[in-house]
Amino acid sequence: MSAVVRRPVAFIAALVLFAEAVGIVIINVVLGTVVKNQDMSLAGTDPGVMSKGTWVLGGVSGLFLVLCGVLLLMAGIRDRAPGRAARIVLIGCAVVHGVLGALTVGLVGWAAFALMMVVLGLIVLTLVAYGPADGEPAAGAESEQPAAPAPA
Repeated sequence: MSAVVRRPVAFIAALVLFAEAVGIVIINVVLGTVVKNQDMSLAGTDPGVMSKGTWVLGGVSGLFLVLCGVLLLMAGIRDRAPGRAARIVLIGCAVVHGVLGALTVGLVGWAAFALMMVVLGLIVLTLVAYGPADGEPAAGAESEQPAAPAPA
């Protein structure tokens, strides 16, 4: 895939992940505030702990999405494949989007599922478009050393 396509896809995926990070943080802050204001409890659990846990989950999720967005942005700016660790993080992000997409069908609806699949597709397209990271042989690529001849 040419740089004409892969760089814009990486930039768009990064922007989408930044927007998603903001949305996730806002949703978790609202949910945490509702739990705190309603003084709701789950099997005797302290509502303050539940509220703070929701806020922490929102912050951690937002930071993870920002990290993934920065990794995609750097790949687009440098026009190089992400390194091994960055690829692992992005693959994890893609897996999370796939699982959450499957869950959102029943909980939220098909529109949310479609949005999650678009984000999943952007991440996977970026990973596939850049191919293996530098220094890693491509899958199925022949090694540079010739094979030893078969014994007679």
